[in-house]
Amino acid sequence: MMRRVRSRRRDPRWHATRLATLALIATACGTTNPAAPPSPTAPASPSATTSTASATPSPSPSPCAAAAVIATWPLARRAAQLVAVPAIDGHITALDAVIAQGAGGILVLGSAAPDLRQQISTAQTAATVPLMIMADQEGGGVQRLGQLVQSLPWPRDMAQTMTAPAVESAAATLAAQMRSLGVSVDLAPVLDVDGGPGPSTSNPDGSRSFSADPATASTYGLAFASGLRTSGVLPVVKHFPGLGGSTANTDTGPANTLPYATLQTAGLPPFRQAISAGLPAIMVANAAVPGLTTGPASLSTAAITGLLRQQLAFTGLVLTDSLSAGAITAAGFALPDASVAAITAGADMVLFGSTLTAAETALLSPDHVAASVTAIVQALVGAVQSGHLQVSRLNDAVMHVLAAKGVDVCAAR
Repeated sequence: MMRRVRSRRRDPRWHATRLATLALIATACGTTNPAAPPSPTAPASPSATTSTASATPSPSPSPCAAAAVIATWPLARRAAQLVAVPAIDGHITALDAVIAQGAGGILVLGSAAPDLRQQISTAQTAATVPLMIMADQEGGGVQRLGQLVQSLPWPRDMAQTMTAPAVESAAATLAAQMRSLGVSVDLAPVLDVDGGPGPSTSNPDGSRSFSADPATASTYGLAFASGLRTSGVLPVVKHFPGLGGSTANTDTGPANTLPYATLQTAGLPPFRQAISAGLPAIMVANAAVPGLTTGPASLSTAAITGLLRQQLAFTGLVLTDSLSAGAITAAGFALPDASVAAITAGADMVLFGSTLTAAETALLSPDHVAASVTAIVQALVGAVQSGHLQVSRLNDAVMHVLAAKGVDVCAAR
């Protein structure tokens, strides 16, 4: 009998069957929304699989355990992680109350305060969960950190006057300077394919786009993103599924992208390339997509869960464009309701106040920001309690946010 047992364990088929059974057990622990592809943190790590097979304690908690920890958080704490809070002119200290609520991130808008590094350090010390600190550093006229980091040309000028490796190198230098300030996320590069004038009230892109040619836009956009990642800054490619050639600027009012059938070859290729390259985060546009959505893509299940998650198999972080922008209000959504619609549709993090139009700038006082965050959190909690938003979708979004921040909630217990 003992000889027969040893013989069976030498058989590779015995090991394959045992590992398959363990994999099924690990999968059963997960809480990922079945309507969307699993989050980047869902598969069990090799170390976790090995420890289970050998019946010894794992040196680090499994993703299943992390999901269980998050499920114990109050709903309001989970909801707050999905909100990026705008800080006008880098005045982060004015947002102490919002940070105490557990906001997921801070978005530096306008210009940057000279003591931004110290303000960020103070905010991170006060935060229960590390904050995602974001800024728009595209180049040209969209550079929020001012003299604190190097200036880059408009993306279109970069593509016309620099090689792709030179752009990658410049982005790496920029990212190192951003990291030294404590800024960990760049809401760039723009992957929209556009050759028109602008940016303007009629065209959101213009010189923010690297090129009117999809291949060139892909090459230079991915080079820029690669440089950011080299120096430890998370790039957010935008504006999915492509704003090039749109009918208007969504900052001020409603707009349509090119028809969905046209976007397949004219606008989507750079985003497909970005997903293939493993880029970690994508921002979804506020424009409607004829043939795909009836309203803003940022609020559309067809655009986010259907196209981005399922068809294109993107498993990273999904952010919205500003949900207080003109296109959103024109569609009949107040900020809290838009936030619920976006998270329900498959987004993981919501932004507001970021267009710096007159209407949005008026909302950026600390009191208005605090009231907006409270309203968003209450709306998300209410949506879960009413069954309108599945708790599994809320938890999935939190997992994506924490994964993008590199936060291990199990280790912090």
